[in-house]
Amino acid sequence: MSLPSCRLAGIIACLSLSLPLSASAQDPAAPPSSSPETPASSEDAGLSADDLKDIESALGQDAAAAQAGTPPAATTPPASSNPSGVVISPSNINFRGLELSFILDVAGAAFSSKEPLQSGGHDPTANGFNLQQLEMSLNTAVDPYFRFTGNIVFSQFGVEVEEAYAATTALPANLQLRAGQFLTLFGRLNSTHPHSWDFVDQPFALGRVFGGEGNRGLGVEASWLSPLPWYLEVVGSVTDASGGSTARSFLGAGGGGVSSPLDFQFTGAVKQFFPLTDELSLVWGLSAADGPTPTGYRNRADVFGTDVYLKYRPLAGGSTTIVALQGELFYRRRQVPQDVLSDVSGYGQVLWRFSQRWAAAGRYEFGTPARDLEGAIANDALDPDWTANRQRISANVTFWPTEFSRLRLQAATDLVGWREEPDTSVFLALEVVMGAHGAHSF
Repeated sequence: MSLPSCRLAGIIACLSLSLPLSASAQDPAAPPSSSPETPASSEDAGLSADDLKDIESALGQDAAAAQAGTPPAATTPPASSNPSGVVISPSNINFRGLELSFILDVAGAAFSSKEPLQSGGHDPTANGFNLQQLEMSLNTAVDPYFRFTGNIVFSQFGVEVEEAYAATTALPANLQLRAGQFLTLFGRLNSTHPHSWDFVDQPFALGRVFGGEGNRGLGVEASWLSPLPWYLEVVGSVTDASGGSTARSFLGAGGGGVSSPLDFQFTGAVKQFFPLTDELSLVWGLSAADGPTPTGYRNRADVFGTDVYLKYRPLAGGSTTIVALQGELFYRRRQVPQDVLSDVSGYGQVLWRFSQRWAAAGRYEFGTPARDLEGAIANDALDPDWTANRQRISANVTFWPTEFSRLRLQAATDLVGWREEPDTSVFLALEVVMGAHGAHSF
C-alpha cells in the first residue's frame, strides 16, 4: 500500500487541530480506534460528509498511483499555505509577478588630494570605505497596457527615488510612452546605472553638464522605432528643468515654478544601430537638450551631444573575447547676463574582455573652461574654479567570480589645469547582485 499523499497529509493535519485527543495519544499501549484505510465515522471524529469525501478521494488517487508503479503526485499547496506569494531562488525574487533585485556597490578609495574632484553622485569621494549605493530595482507588468519600473537607491544618508515610471506595452505603429521620473535617453551613459558601467566612477563630463545623478526629471517621454532596414529610434521627452543633483545646466537647485511651456526641459535623441558584420556592430547617436536657466528672464541653455559604441565579438570557437570602443562628446551653450558661454567636454574608452572572467579597460577624459563670445576664458558662476583645461586618464582590471559579482581595481591620474600637481586616485570596488535584473541595452 502506498504512503498517504501530500494532499491527504494536509487534510489530516488540518483535521487533527480540531479532533479530540485519541486514545492512542492518551495511552500509548491502547490500540488505535481506526486505521488510515478505515477512517473513523463522522459521529466518532466529528467529520462532515465533505471531509470524508475528500479523504476517500485522496486514498483512491494513492491506490491508483501505486497500481501504475508511480509515486503519488504532489499537488500545489493551497494559497493559504503561502499567503505572501513570495518565491525566492538564487537568481530571482518574485512577489506575485514583481521582479525584485538588490545591487550593492562598495569601494575602498585613496586620493592624493584632500578635495577630490569627483562629479558623480555614486563616485567614491573620500579616503577609506565608500558606500556607492544599494539599489533596489523593481519591474513588473501592471496589465496588458503598462509595465512599471522603479529604482530606489539607499545611501548612508537617506533613500532616493532615482526612477519610477510606467511604460506602455501595446501602442500601435512602434510607439512607446513613459511617464513618471526617469533618466532621459541623452547620449549613452546618462540613462544607465553604476552596475552597467565599465568603470567605478562616471566620466566627469556627465557630472559637469547634468549633475551628479545625470539628466533626469519628472515628465513624459515618447519614442518611435522606424520601419527602416536598419535600427533607428527617435526619442523626445518633456521634463522638469530643476533638481538639486540633476539638470545642473538648467534651473538646477534654483527650481522655479512652471508658468509656461518654456519652463520645461526638452530632450531629443536619435539612436541608430548598424550590424557591420556578424562580429562587428556599431551604435551611433545624436542628442540635444534645451531648458531655462536661473541667470535671467527667459535665459536658456542648450546641450548637444554625440555618442558612438563599436563592439567586436568573434563568433568562431566559442570565444568569450570582447573588444568595445565607446565615446561621447558634449557641447554646452548658456545664456548669461550680457553674454553667452560655451564649453566642450567628453571622454573615450576601450574595454578588452580577454577571458570569460577577466577584462581590462582604459579611459581618457577632457574638458575645456567656459569661454565667452569673444573666445576668452569667462568668469563662470556655475564653475568658478574651472579656469583651465582638465584631463583624466583611468585604467582598471575587472574580475567576475560569477555573473552575480565582480571585483574591480582602478587607478587614475587627474591633470587639473588650475591645480599645481596632478590628482591621483586608486579604487578597489566590489559589486554583488541578488535577484533578477533586466538585460542592459547594447
